[in-house]
Amino acid sequence: MMEPPAAARASCRRRPLPLLPCLLLAALCLPPALGLYTVNAVYGDTIIMPCRLEVPDGLMFGKWKYEMPNGSPVFIAFRSSTKKSVQYDDVPDYKDRLSLSENYTLSIKNARISDEKRFVCMLVTEDDVSEEPTIVKVFKQPSQPEILHQADFLETEKLKMLGECVARDSYPEGNVTWYKNGKVLQPVEEVVIISLQKIVDKSTGLFTMTSSLQYMPTKEDANAKFACTVTYYGPSGQKTIQSEPVVFDIHYPTEKVTIQVLPQSSTIKEGDNITLKCSGNGNPPPQEFLFYIPGETEGIRSSDTYVMTDVRRNATGEYRCSLMDKSMMDSTTITVHYLDLQLTPSGEVTKQIGEALPVSCTISSSRNATVFWIKDNTRMQTSPSFSSLQYQDAGNYICETTLQEVEGLKKSKTLKLIVEGKPQIKMTKKTNTNKMSKTIVCHVEGFPKPAVQWTVTGSGSIINKTEETKYVNGRFSSKIVIAPEENVTLTCIAENQLERTVTSLNVSAISIPEYDEPEDRNDDNREKVNDQAKLIVGIVVGLLLAALVAGVVYWLYVKKSKTASKHVDKDLGNIEENKKLEENNHKSEA
Repeated sequence: MMEPPAAARASCRRRPLPLLPCLLLAALCLPPALGLYTVNAVYGDTIIMPCRLEVPDGLMFGKWKYEMPNGSPVFIAFRSSTKKSVQYDDVPDYKDRLSLSENYTLSIKNARISDEKRFVCMLVTEDDVSEEPTIVKVFKQPSQPEILHQADFLETEKLKMLGECVARDSYPEGNVTWYKNGKVLQPVEEVVIISLQKIVDKSTGLFTMTSSLQYMPTKEDANAKFACTVTYYGPSGQKTIQSEPVVFDIHYPTEKVTIQVLPQSSTIKEGDNITLKCSGNGNPPPQEFLFYIPGETEGIRSSDTYVMTDVRRNATGEYRCSLMDKSMMDSTTITVHYLDLQLTPSGEVTKQIGEALPVSCTISSSRNATVFWIKDNTRMQTSPSFSSLQYQDAGNYICETTLQEVEGLKKSKTLKLIVEGKPQIKMTKKTNTNKMSKTIVCHVEGFPKPAVQWTVTGSGSIINKTEETKYVNGRFSSKIVIAPEENVTLTCIAENQLERTVTSLNVSAISIPEYDEPEDRNDDNREKVNDQAKLIVGIVVGLLLAALVAGVVYWLYVKKSKTASKHVDKDLGNIEENKKLEENNHKSEA
């Protein structure tokens, strides 16, 4: 058993007091113990303090007290081990907040900063009083720091209040640190000035930390991220909370002026719309400029853009812009590309066959141009040249040119060439293989396309059953097939808007069998034909003599001789017919 202090013992001797009160009085006078047990609590949570004494035999009761700053005790809870009852002292700060368990663990609800005290657990027997102190520490995490009273903008070369970093309701107090782009900002005279202020709320005991930052930015601070952190102590040690980063608008003067041509194209052509844009690299950027246009002596005051519509080639030149005070200037050169094409002749041109037609396509351009010709949708290898026009020269000619480096710069002109000619006729005749008909062809040239009509000698009747070939390059043919029973003259008539041309051809009759010779036979061929005819007659006569009586044979021989004589006459007619055909063809060609 611990010996009571001398003063307490003397008091007990002076007054015959019971032993228990004397022991309690002696316990109050015990000196503080070393190496005290500490309980860390979170603000607002429940503080749990176990009584770190072993419960002795013969325990009468246990009590909890705390010590005032001046050392005087304040009892707050009592539990009797014999009566199993709990009593709480009438202490306003702990009303309805205390709970004392059977093992004498004391719980304090809703921890406050004022609970940060030295508490003592006392276990009392008839012979002894045991005590064990516990220190309570209370921690409160501050709110996330905020950057308040932010500057609307910062200016280079000027020291200005950037903002205040505020972290509220901390216990114990915390420290505030400023950062730029993740790096700690250290105080620099006339450039970085940091001031910290800590205010405690008397009702709660919580701290509010306010750190103000004055800062002189540079141009490189544009888009820089500023943030602050608060470092505080919690039950488990030191911790840090960071604010949301903030970006400030940094104002700095213009150091350079730039002029641009919009849209940004390497080539500008006549008819385009272009915009000149002038800008300064300051912040905020300049809003007004002077634009200098070729041919203008004075600058034109405008916003940051100057619009030019439907530009012409005379807009080529140097363009400049400057600040209103003309302290800075920039320039650019604009080239307006152009392309001209002159086709001579052009449009619809009508010429006569055989005439000459000089054609020229002249180009004028800002750069070398590519020229090519197209006829009837087909690209030509060379440019057209007409010293003697033919029907095949007719068609639609396009002279087209482009500037390959300038997108969309393309010109073309068209020549529609019409080649006219009077009808020209040539007739030919051919005896068909079966010897039963003849084909007469009328070969026609001319433009516009002549209309062809066939007539027969004597009756003047018109032959409608004809065949025509395709009309190509001013030429076509009209064909008829006939089997005349007598000699006839066929006439081919070709007519267009320019003239009417007529050509005739004699055609001999068809007899069975007939051996029509080509038009260019000579006399030797005619003699061979006559000999062949006589040979056939002889063979026929011989066969008949073998089958018939002599009188019939004689009669037949006379009859066949007359037939052979008639063939000779017709062959002579064919010779005359060919002569007339050649004469007519010569006339037609003339």
